[in-house]
Amino acid sequence: MERRFEGKVALVTGATTGIGQAAAARLAAEGAVVAVNQLPGQDPAATLERIAAGGGQGFPVVADMRDPGQVTAMVHEVADRAGRLDCVVSNAAINPLMRWDETTIEDFNALFETNVRGTWVVVTEGAKQMIAEGHGGAICCVSSISAHVGAPGQTAYCGTKGAISMLAKALGRDLGEHAIRVNAVEPGWVKTPMAAPLLDDPAVLRYYIERVALHRGGEPEELAAVIAYLLSDDASYVTSATLLADGGFIVNAEL
Repeated sequence: MERRFEGKVALVTGATTGIGQAAAARLAAEGAVVAVNQLPGQDPAATLERIAAGGGQGFPVVADMRDPGQVTAMVHEVADRAGRLDCVVSNAAINPLMRWDETTIEDFNALFETNVRGTWVVVTEGAKQMIAEGHGGAICCVSSISAHVGAPGQTAYCGTKGAISMLAKALGRDLGEHAIRVNAVEPGWVKTPMAAPLLDDPAVLRYYIERVALHRGGEPEELAAVIAYLLSDDASYVTSATLLADGGFIVNAEL
């Protein structure tokens, strides 16, 4: 495997499972020292074991994305412990399944505080740290095809992902003068613990298999490869972009 991140430090939020865990392992395998974000009380052992098994380096950092103070402190901790910050992957999110008319204000607030405000705080605080260090950097926000298409039981969640994709575009514009690139990846159906409850329904599973052009779900490692590309110098002229990684779902979504 290439060592595109040799000498660099990356922070990955929501890194204990799924896409976040795969991204942390991929970046570490390519040479980055990876700060593995976990919620208070979560166990980062599985991610750290994957990193170690691949010959990489990583360490855990604790922050609840709903708490701006914790997120800010986490960014500073990463820079203090590792000596710098080069890359941020904003991946942490929640997606409780609920009808629009069963979504309380408390539910709505929890979604936007975690998914949108959490993204805003970690990427802007990360950018400030990169600017202070003076070496540029790269940020990848994990959005979703839900930024483009509605899904039953995910109305408010779709709103958060639309916001994340647009924030990435706008921040890419603002941070370009500091040589910081900001992009978003928009996964479709990926085989993660978050997606499992939805796809336990055979009818839903059949719906996706029929409409994904590749007729299968994505693996977290496939999304990790896309994230690593966007953060790497291979994408040095790519910023304010949203990259669909949905196996060809949206093209068939109306069928």
